[in-house]
Amino acid sequence: MHLPMPLLPLDAPVKLSLRPDQKLDADAFYDFCVANPDIRMELTAEGEIIVMPPAGMESDHQSLQAGSKLQQYADRDGRGVASGSSAGFTLPSGAVRSPDAAWTSKVRLRAVAYSQRRRFPRVVPEFVVEVMSPSDTLTEAQAKMQEWMAAGVELGWLIDGDARTVVIYRAGQEPETRTGIEEIAGEGPVAGFVLQLESLWAGLEDTTE
Repeated sequence: MHLPMPLLPLDAPVKLSLRPDQKLDADAFYDFCVANPDIRMELTAEGEIIVMPPAGMESDHQSLQAGSKLQQYADRDGRGVASGSSAGFTLPSGAVRSPDAAWTSKVRLRAVAYSQRRRFPRVVPEFVVEVMSPSDTLTEAQAKMQEWMAAGVELGWLIDGDARTVVIYRAGQEPETRTGIEEIAGEGPVAGFVLQLESLWAGLEDTTE
């Protein structure tokens, strides 16, 4: 099934319900995403599809910076696998969410069949990074981070480049906000990972000079 286009002028996420009388599950959602590869989507626990606008060049640049550093760490460390914003994870609630970057241990991945790893695996990463884009509201971003933590994520970073702020989410603890820092060090499942923040804070501000 292809999503009818054009939809709406997207400057904020839009929720759709294809079959109000029938909850969409993760497998059907995967098939729907394959049929509509140019559209960024997530699935709520209630079975609604969230259609998201493009992230914007600067926030995508910031996400790529964080993801590439996490990939380098994963390659060196060898205990887990890094993934980017195109990877979807099926949470225990039935929601399918895509963080901007994630690290999943090989221990957790081994519990999932290979055929599932090629789709939206029913596994929760230990560590996630979310980078706020112009279309995100703080309330929505915080709610998504809380959803990750409730699902079993051990450590999460919510990065707001405009505010030069990182909110650290730890399992069983209140979030901690750090502002104006130059780097942030991983802990718990990703101890040893260090993300330099200078290039994220700079964004694309000075790229044309």
